[in-house]
Amino acid sequence: MSYFHQPVLLGEVLEYLQPKPNQNFIDCTVGGGGHAEAILEKTSPRGKLLGLDRDPAAIAASLKRLNKYKNRITLIQDSYKNLDKILYGKRLFLQLSGILLDLGISSYQVSIEDQRGFSFRKEAPLDMRFGPDGELTAEKILNNYSEKKLTEIFKKFGEEPRAKQLAKQIILFRKREPIRTTSALMGTIKKLSAIQSCSDGLHPATRVFQALRIAVNDELNVLEESLPKLLKILPVGGRLAVISFHSLEDRIVKQYFNQESKDCLCPKEIPVCRCSHQKTVKILNKKVIIPRPEEVRKNPRSRSAKLRVVERI
Repeated sequence: MSYFHQPVLLGEVLEYLQPKPNQNFIDCTVGGGGHAEAILEKTSPRGKLLGLDRDPAAIAASLKRLNKYKNRITLIQDSYKNLDKILYGKRLFLQLSGILLDLGISSYQVSIEDQRGFSFRKEAPLDMRFGPDGELTAEKILNNYSEKKLTEIFKKFGEEPRAKQLAKQIILFRKREPIRTTSALMGTIKKLSAIQSCSDGLHPATRVFQALRIAVNDELNVLEESLPKLLKILPVGGRLAVISFHSLEDRIVKQYFNQESKDCLCPKEIPVCRCSHQKTVKILNKKVIIPRPEEVRKNPRSRSAKLRVVERI
């Protein structure tokens, strides 16, 4: 298996996480190990890194890439939503300097070698699970969910303007035969696109595949539920950096960081604070960080990346 992970916003991640010799970090979505490798280089000679990923292929790729740091890394196949349980009793990571969360799909998951249906450009079964631990697949959603539920998924997770029409088309198609592969799904999308074109220049399948992937992996709920856990794990002075790839993720991160940077969350019409909320973070970048044009030219996948960073106070 060949798998080279080209990390996005690498320079910016290092600038804001500021890894120094002998510090410890956690990469919640280690992928192919690109960010992890750069952090390990900066934290030599004794800094340690814990890397998590739901995908066994990503863990295998990281083990290979990070082999020279094998005495300083711990790689675990699991979701970052379980990080608090994973860390319980691991004294190695009590002295923690930072956490990185790189959301979305990895380079390998959309590569020719992957057979889980993440990319509409490759023929594959409609699986879309990040790891083998989940039971729900895109195929099950497409062949079993009601028109109403499909519409909701395409609208909520894909921001698809033709959600209702697409759901109707899928119901009609699956009455003839099950939708089991990317090409079968593309057939329904192309048929709808021939009738009603997409106005924003995006490929007609982009939003549909994104919506299904998010639904299969429960991505937004996992992110929303995990952010408080990650901040709780960080000591004062520790930093949390989150890279998102679409507006749904970025909105959750932005709103939570803004909330945790305030001392009071009471509505404006309440003159005296009743919530007793105290800020827990300092936002380090008031304006979201996006890739430079030269990075986008070298790595087109980075074009939609957004980085937000906070420091625990």
